[in-house]
Amino acid sequence: MNHRDTEAQRINALSERIIGFCIEIHKALGPGLLESAYEECLCFELATAGIAFERQKPLPVEYKGVRLDCGYRLDLVVEGLIIVELKAVEKILPVHEAQLLTYLKLTGIPLGLLINFNVPLLKDGIVRRKNGQW
Repeated sequence: MNHRDTEAQRINALSERIIGFCIEIHKALGPGLLESAYEECLCFELATAGIAFERQKPLPVEYKGVRLDCGYRLDLVVEGLIIVELKAVEKILPVHEAQLLTYLKLTGIPLGLLINFNVPLLKDGIVRRKNGQW
């Protein structure tokens, strides 16, 4: 097995753990809370599991060779491999998916998870997108 396959397996296993934590949080709390509450719970789960993450990571935009702070923040970056964008909205819109794809492109991070907690069944609120470069 080559390095790329091993890395893909690691990313997929990590993605499954993150989704598992989100399902557990959703089962305990249900829909209807603010995004920040779900983010706090997911950070607790990641920290308890010893999984490295960055929260509200700034994302500068490079334009004409200049890095500009436009106020973008990634909800979570897990082990530098997965962007997790959390939502608590009526439904995921194309703009939410476009935002995630843009974040993947700008960062080069291989995988993104868009998770909407405001659904009856969490599996219906999960969007998983690969970076085109991966």
